[in-house]
Amino acid sequence: MSIVKINALTVPDDQREVLEQRFAARKGFVESADGFEWFELLRPLEGSDRYLVYTRWRDEESFQAWMNGPMKGAHQRAKGDDGGAEGAGSGGGGAERPKPAATGSETWSFEVVQQAPPKK
Repeated sequence: MSIVKINALTVPDDQREVLEQRFAARKGFVESADGFEWFELLRPLEGSDRYLVYTRWRDEESFQAWMNGPMKGAHQRAKGDDGGAEGAGSGGGGAERPKPAATGSETWSFEVVQQAPPKK
């Protein structure tokens, strides 16, 4: 069965639009990865400042290959002179990098043990 990785990003109110724009700019980045199955960026509606980045993968090996290949390369290219990583999904190639939109991050891993498609 598939695995799910959820990155819970703590995002202050004044950075929500920035985060969403950065993810919109990265559209297509993960979709061509071998073993990738699904992506969703979930915006909190009430009572939370945490966005959830949901990705689903064929298996842990596919996720790790992406993390250690394309994702690692993108994060290395996004580092400024001070070594601080740019916010998730941000793009651009200026000398000065924007600050991260999220103030915190936590990754959760799950194995899909049951699933059901909608009834027709």
